[in-house]
Order: sequence, then C-alpha cells, then structure tokens
Amino acid sequence: MAGLMYKCPRTRLPVGASALCVFVLCWLYIFPVYRLPDEKAIVQGVLMQQGKAWRRNQTAVTVFRKLLEDCCNPGQLFAMTRQNSPLRKNLWYDGEFLYSFSIDNATFSLFPQVSKHLVPLSLSSSLVDYIAHRSGCGKKIDHAEFVMRCNLPPLSAEYSKDVGSKTQLVTANPSIIEKRFQNLLWSRKAFVDSVKVYNHSYIYMPAFSMKTGTEPSLRVYYTLADVGASQTVLFANPNFLRDIGKFWKGKGIHAKRLSTGLFLVSAALGLCEEVTIYGFWPFSVDLHGRFISHHYYDNVLPDSGFHAMPEEFLQLWFLHKSGVLRMQLEQCEDPLSQPAA
Repeated sequence: MAGLMYKCPRTRLPVGASALCVFVLCWLYIFPVYRLPDEKAIVQGVLMQQGKAWRRNQTAVTVFRKLLEDCCNPGQLFAMTRQNSPLRKNLWYDGEFLYSFSIDNATFSLFPQVSKHLVPLSLSSSLVDYIAHRSGCGKKIDHAEFVMRCNLPPLSAEYSKDVGSKTQLVTANPSIIEKRFQNLLWSRKAFVDSVKVYNHSYIYMPAFSMKTGTEPSLRVYYTLADVGASQTVLFANPNFLRDIGKFWKGKGIHAKRLSTGLFLVSAALGLCEEVTIYGFWPFSVDLHGRFISHHYYDNVLPDSGFHAMPEEFLQLWFLHKSGVLRMQLEQCEDPLSQPAA
C-alpha cells in the first residue's frame, strides 16, 4: 500500500498583520516590558548607606569619563557649535523618527565657534534639580565654581537658603516656554524679567530635539538678543542627546526619554572635574517617611511612562557609591538652626 503524501499548504500573514508584528517587535526592543523598582525598597536601600562617609574615587571617575567620551564626546558635542554643526550639514532630530533639518546661514550664525572651554574641566560643579524644601543646601550649592539648574526654576529669596542663588547654566525645555510664556507670541516682558535672576548664565535648550521645539527655542534666542540680555543661549546638539540616551539604555534605563536632569548630569560628568548633585530624589517621601513635593516650588509630576525616574535614581546612586559623583540626600543644615525668613 503506497504511502499517502500530503503537502501542507503554505500560509502567509496579510501584509497589515506582518507590519503589525514587526512594529510590536521593534517596540518591545526599544521599550521592553519591565517592572519598575519598588519605591520603598529603594528608600530602605539608601537608608542602609546613610552615615557612611563619601569618598571620591579618582580611578572610577577616570573610567566613567572615558566611557562618556567614547560614546558621546560631551567636550565637543555638548552644544551646537560652528565646528561640530557646519553650514548646510543635515541633522536628524533626536526625538523624531521622520524629521531632519539642514543648517542654513541664519541658524549657523547663532552658534558659538567651539564648545571647548564653555564649561572648563577643572571646575567643581553643583547640579540642582527637584530638591526637598528646607534642605539648607544653598551655601554649599553656591560654593561650587559652576552651578547648573534644570528647567528655569524660581530663585527668589524665599528659596535661597535651600537652593542658593548662583547659576552658570540653566536648562529651558520648549514646553516650558509654551506653558509659562505662551511661546513668546504675545508679551515677551514676563520671560525677560524671569531670566534676569540667572545673571550671566547660559540658557541651554534642546532646540533640535523635537521639530515642535525649534521655533520656540529660536524665539528665546532672538528675544534675549533683542533686549541685550546678559544670558547666552546654547542649543543642545541632537547627536549628543541621542548618544547619551543610547548610553543609558545600555545600562538598563527603560524610558521613552531621559529626564533633563540625567542629560545634564551626564554632561557635567564629562565636562567637570568634581560633580555634586542636589535634589535628585524622585520619590513622594523623604528618608524619614515624610511627604515631599516633586519640586521645591510645586508638585507637578512628570508624564507617567515618559521618564523612568526610579531607574535613573538607581544609576546615579550607584555612581555615588562608586565615588564618581556625590549625591546630597540629607539636609545640609538643621532647619531648626536656620533663622526665620
């Protein structure tokens, strides 16, 4: 009896289904499924380390700086310059998949000649992000030679004991220009007045990170130039932002985008000899279990799922324990010893 032969029919997914499968696989590669670290477990881990003296580890600093230099070259690519972003060069937005831009004469004229020595390597730096109220760290922050701040924070007298008043560089996301200052389409006075507190500082903007952020960022540049303001606008290089994002993704940070704070810490570690960070505590309670606001001036939380703040904290905490940077988590002064404002 002859054996029966049966040939299985070849099946093929519809084109739409195939495309969907490819999209899902790519999405899982870029944003893999993961479980966020438990906030209570992180706080307990930090508490176990309290009381141990922090020591700078020059070997660890050198090794980590070499990693940053090899992947991202912050010394040359931190800001857009005429050297790293020549005329007619085509650059892709780091936060967009479909859009690029060509550097024309008008845009090229806004860049400084070179980025070297914008932030001298020999400096010690303080980097301030969200910070607990009544930390009493103002004097320590201002003692650094170069102070960086995130997202145009208020520096009025009521906050000076906690956050200081000195600033050499402050970031400004285009979304802040839109929400606080109506994209500078109406009155520009409120914006000009608000940045006077930063004195002769750089205002660092990701103008070419997202297409929607380009016009507001350029408007900031021209606004300050028109009034002869003492601040200087620097534009973040999208290649640097993209490479830094890949660098931290390789270390296990799962996020659609890094926070401004981590971008700035990365730059500081590549540009400054000593780095101390203040206020990088993205949790709802302090080390004593007391509620604290997200920022010292408000409690506006980041978009859910956009940043991975606990994971960023764990990476920075590891660098603290390794002696690469110093993370100030406790109060610098006893609030009871501070005179009333």
